[in-house]
Amino acid sequence: VWVSTDHDEIARVAKLWGAQVIRRSPEVSKDSSSSLETIQEFLKLRPEVDIVCHIQATSPCLHPYHIKEALQMITDEGYDYVFSVVRRHQFRWSEVKREEGKNPTALNINTAKRPRRQDWPGEICENGSFYFSKREILENGYQQLGRTVYYEMLPEHSVDIDVDIDWPVAEERVLRFGYFGLEKPGEFRLLLCSLSGCLTDGKIYISVSGEELVSTNHRDLTAIHMLQSENTEVILIASSNDSVPKALAEKLAQRAGCTLMYGVEHKLPEVERLMKEKGLQWKDIAYLGTDMQDVDCLARAGLSGVPPCAPAAAVIPAKYTCHNPAGRGALWEFAKYILMLKKKATSKPEEDCIDRMNF
Repeated sequence: VWVSTDHDEIARVAKLWGAQVIRRSPEVSKDSSSSLETIQEFLKLRPEVDIVCHIQATSPCLHPYHIKEALQMITDEGYDYVFSVVRRHQFRWSEVKREEGKNPTALNINTAKRPRRQDWPGEICENGSFYFSKREILENGYQQLGRTVYYEMLPEHSVDIDVDIDWPVAEERVLRFGYFGLEKPGEFRLLLCSLSGCLTDGKIYISVSGEELVSTNHRDLTAIHMLQSENTEVILIASSNDSVPKALAEKLAQRAGCTLMYGVEHKLPEVERLMKEKGLQWKDIAYLGTDMQDVDCLARAGLSGVPPCAPAAAVIPAKYTCHNPAGRGALWEFAKYILMLKKKATSKPEEDCIDRMNF
């Protein structure tokens, strides 16, 4: 997998996740630059490449088997160009301006015999998820596509992020229909949550009498009980330089009804010691952290999350970034995600499929 970019941070993240990086030249890094120009530059630098799969980053529900099956259309079936499509059931009309006084015309239906959706096969529409091309097609700027075929994807996998309002829909779709690796989602027997910056917002309040106070969100405390009721143990972990005093941290842990590990100098070896003691592996661990001491644990945990204010070093290895701020629902949101994945891990495959005969 190659990532073409002129951005240092994107290049760093791509390398971290195992991709190779090619630096774009200024000529193909303009706002007006097309994907074709970028790919053509790539081909000039990589003469050994004879087939290119252009994957759109705005289609997050693409699965490896989509790519494998589409590639076989070229390597095994002799096609030169393969693109992804989805079946849509939308009645289309011609566009007219009201001042012209004309009536719009139905483009794909007979209005006198309007079909029911379930009786109409629909239309094939390009969904922009991926494009497979032989080298010469790209070098010639798509002047001739050669032997062409489309690869049909299911609607649940045909997610396209085009404008801002597409994000919430895409995020929910990814949770249910996205690809999470070869292994099934874990059941996560233990959640480790950083105390300051996750359960709390990292602020210390001082009363007139000099008493130190912190605030927590009721939903976050409820989330701990939710996880415990589903056989997921919750442990609060605080580093040696945590801003929350020990006595106050102990009160929080008591209120939450969970164990506290306080004053941990190096979190990774301490967590590994705990895992050995409990007979757990990293795939059994969910970890919600926020600072530099959490980075190694975030990178290894079966599921890792960070609040939105976390530094980039913590965000990069994390698998989930919360929308809710630390101390204001981040733990509750992460707990819901854990429970959803646990349900996905124990559910039968057909339970997460759409019955298209009765859709």
